[in-house]
Amino acid sequence: MGTSGTQPTLWDRSRQAVVASIFDTAMRLFDEQGYESTTIAQIAKEAGISQRSLFRYFGTKEDIVCGEQDELGEMLRTVVESQPAGATPWEALRAGLLAILEAHGTPEEVLRMTTLIFNTPSLRARYTQKRWHWQESVLPGIAARMAGDDGPVPEVRAAAVVATVFACADAATEAWIRSAGRADPAALYDEALAAVRS
Repeated sequence: MGTSGTQPTLWDRSRQAVVASIFDTAMRLFDEQGYESTTIAQIAKEAGISQRSLFRYFGTKEDIVCGEQDELGEMLRTVVESQPAGATPWEALRAGLLAILEAHGTPEEVLRMTTLIFNTPSLRARYTQKRWHWQESVLPGIAARMAGDDGPVPEVRAAAVVATVFACADAATEAWIRSAGRADPAALYDEALAAVRS
């Protein structure tokens, strides 16, 4: 954050440029030689920095691809909780998922990164772990949104709604990857959710 709270400082911009350079370098190497065959040492060398410097920005190789998941999870929670009071839990969660999809970058960039995550077991495991945290973070807001005149809704019901939404999102993402990005991910999600809710 800059001194005004809205404008990034020179240090922020420099850091963002280094992070982008490392990410772009890593993605190119992953494309060329595969994720598992690419080492941190190779990424650092190609990016023109030391391994020690790279670790200042990314704690692990997985973090280069999945590192922003915590920020996206916070975005999801914020968007879900900011939806109008009249929005159903399904509508609130859909709005949050769409916000995340749009925040990732261009459709081509999202497809490239998502395909890598879903097709690489170690990345898929890291991604799944972070998504559990996402579900935990939105659960209180969804439970509150489901509460009625009879009082709080049982947590298991809210947890079931959240888990269903995430399962449908994953099913839609896998179908989107198989379509090579030609299908509409939002439409795929709606189709998956409709199948469950029917």
